Amino acid sequence: MDILSPGNSAGWRANGWVDLGLRWLLGGLFVMASVHKIMDPAAFAKIVYGYGLFPAATINLIAIIVPFIELTAGLALVIGIYPRAAALILSGLLIAFILIIGINTLRGHVFDCGCFSNGEAALWQNQPGWMLGRNAALLLIGWSVTAFRGHRKILVRAG
Repeated sequence: MDILSPGNSAGWRANGWVDLGLRWLLGGLFVMASVHKIMDPAAFAKIVYGYGLFPAATINLIAIIVPFIELTAGLALVIGIYPRAAALILSGLLIAFILIIGINTLRGHVFDCGCFSNGEAALWQNQPGWMLGRNAALLLIGWSVTAFRGHRKILVRAG
């Protein structure tokens, strides 16, 4: 029976090609998001400082470590190395980003999230509603990849 047939209760959730597309989308976005942060950690440290949530002593450490976590987990999703673990790590980061954006929004604090650029994002990209919606959608994708139980396509290491 075809995996997408109406008689199959698993439907698209068990389709390895859908899982692969979601893995590539989420992983690719995090790889892209990490590049400018890795290339200019000082600029990213200023953005992290602008959140107003972290002790000054930890800002440089956060600005150096977080982009490499994004890069490593993103590449793992794209390549297919422990995709469930990689999606779980990225989902954890997304939850943290949602909390950071939410707290700053509630405080009325205007800030650059630093997601895909160092202060050069389009005006609409730094709107709290857009940032929260985007991260919530990515969190749903991360959850879908983590919860996937079908046969994965293009997988190097299942874990």
